[in-house]
Amino acid sequence: MNIAIIGTGNVGGALARGLAQAGHRVRLGVRDLQQFKGKHLLDSSPDISVHTVHDAVQASDTIILAAPAQVAHEVSQQLGDVSGKIIIDAMNGVFIRPEGFTNTTEAILANCNTTDVVKCFNSTGFENMLDPHYGATAADMFVAGDSARGKETAAQLARDLGFGEVWDFGGLDKVSLLEQFALCWINLAIMQKQGRGIAFKVLRR
Repeated sequence: MNIAIIGTGNVGGALARGLAQAGHRVRLGVRDLQQFKGKHLLDSSPDISVHTVHDAVQASDTIILAAPAQVAHEVSQQLGDVSGKIIIDAMNGVFIRPEGFTNTTEAILANCNTTDVVKCFNSTGFENMLDPHYGATAADMFVAGDSARGKETAAQLARDLGFGEVWDFGGLDKVSLLEQFALCWINLAIMQKQGRGIAFKVLRR
């Protein structure tokens, strides 16, 4: 799959490395081709390359947004024509939200010409995206949004990264709940000082 990742920090970088290792073609979309965070990613795989945001988006079928939440609407406007493309929102508006919006997914939908937007890869730390395995058990991933097509793609990419079950949190009305679920991980891992080496797994009797 041709994937554009906008945002090359810890989350975007972990997703880029994992998805390239899984056999996908990853294009990093950046504002400055010479100076950008995560330049070392280019040395990790021949399937990772850097481009302008416009070029990365136009050459890709799926776009993952991993930028700071407060600039979600600005980043969305920079994508250009995304009709027919899937956008996966990996951002979290738990501490700072995009101005005028309840969550980052709403901001994306308001500024893009596609309705295939879902929230995924936001509910755990980047370390778990690099390696979701705890012994023989794989951590679970969660997705929310109104696009069935987007959910299917996000779930497939999560499984490609090595996650176990991918749970459907619900539609657009559950996106804010999924962001709060991310806050649960942040609370345990960071605020309660349990460490970042923890992950969620749903058990079924």
